[in-house]
Amino acid sequence: MGRDLPRLGTAHLLDYLKDIEVFIGNALLRRMVIMQDPGVTPNTNGLPGLPAVRTLAGATITFALVSCVVALIISAAAWALGNINGNAHFASKGRTGVLGSLFAAILIGSANALIRFFSGISIG
Repeated sequence: MGRDLPRLGTAHLLDYLKDIEVFIGNALLRRMVIMQDPGVTPNTNGLPGLPAVRTLAGATITFALVSCVVALIISAAAWALGNINGNAHFASKGRTGVLGSLFAAILIGSANALIRFFSGISIG
């Protein structure tokens, strides 16, 4: 390629390769993406106040999980009352709230593992 590549993301890079009909395979794509990599890696001592941010994030996780417990209790009560009174709409909304609060608790509880997993994925 006789010219320099523009500094673009991976999606734009694929479009660029298709436009100039040079796409030979994954090896070429990997080399081009690596050329675009600025070489920045995460570090734990780069910003002042990082322990305070971690403490704040932990407190936010705790608050969110407590909110999920409260939502689960209220939704379960709505589900039960809806079933007892024969109100299908109320019971359905309670059931949706129970499932939503459980799903939210799963996501919140696994947030660290999910971020750790997806931040470790390398395309190079």
